Amino acid sequence: MIREVDTASGLIEGIRAGDRRSLARAITLAESTRTDHRALADEVLETLLPETGRSRRIGISGPPGVGKSTFIEAFGLHVIDHGHRPAVLAIDPSSRRTGGSILGDKTRMAELSHSEAAFIRPSPGSGHLGGVARRTREAMLLCEAAGFDVVIIETIGVGQSEVAVADMVDLFTLLVSPGGGDELQGIKRGIMELADLVIVNKADGDLAAAAGRTRADYAAAVHLLRPKWQAWATEVMACSALTGSGVDEIWTAVGRFAEQVTESGELVTARSQQATAWLWSEISDTLIDRFRADPAVAALLEKAETAVASGLNTPTHAARMLLDRFTAASSELRTAD
Repeated sequence: MIREVDTASGLIEGIRAGDRRSLARAITLAESTRTDHRALADEVLETLLPETGRSRRIGISGPPGVGKSTFIEAFGLHVIDHGHRPAVLAIDPSSRRTGGSILGDKTRMAELSHSEAAFIRPSPGSGHLGGVARRTREAMLLCEAAGFDVVIIETIGVGQSEVAVADMVDLFTLLVSPGGGDELQGIKRGIMELADLVIVNKADGDLAAAAGRTRADYAAAVHLLRPKWQAWATEVMACSALTGSGVDEIWTAVGRFAEQVTESGELVTARSQQATAWLWSEISDTLIDRFRADPAVAALLEKAETAVASGLNTPTHAARMLLDRFTAASSELRTAD
């Protein structure tokens, strides 16, 4: 049940004031599947929409073990030192039992989470497109409305989550470990083509020399790829999230990227295209939700699944039958109205 304090005006006022509890509650409502929660979240976001879009949107991905959380903490603390307010949306694997975030205790970024200038929100992937939370875009806009001017989206680092995140951020960063040619072969070409920055992490101690070689390998590789932007060519950098070495250079590169793609007009175009893609994604997701919830479909769904699983019917035929029933039921409701 919605609490009395969970009014649209109360949440809007709190978010505008930079209140992190109001922001967290609004994101929770946006992530909810309840109709009343969604209606409230939509009202809040619609009102705050003109106050969004002023942040630097950064996506960070990389294979497990590369040190994404350690890097994000070092990077976040650095941008705070430069007078900015970072928000981190960390998309975690979902628990199969509860649907909740498995890694949602913030202990991976303990120092950053204690900063009043930062906001960290672990969100369960919930099975949407390789683990990207369905409402991450809305959470990003809410963070911007609350005054956070650097929004970082951390992916699980598997499947197609990188593609989805690249469609909602300005700059997409790929973190890799010192691994040379072997790791380079293991990175899919498609993910490499998404990257605006490739960062070789753990460039310290005994791995410093290997990191230098890996940086050279990736620098040679990215020049063979078709560039995403006319005003920006993918850069390859090295850093140590543990010692902080190279983090300032990366922040400088982020600023240089923002300046160049803004001056060229490409950033405005990219964000417009992302908004259109978001529209179609929402249409697709909402149609599936309504399809599953439709009583006429529900009455036939189990039987259709059983027929397909036993080989008595083709998935194509079963899908068409269910969709025909769904559209017929929708048509009957419109006629009745």
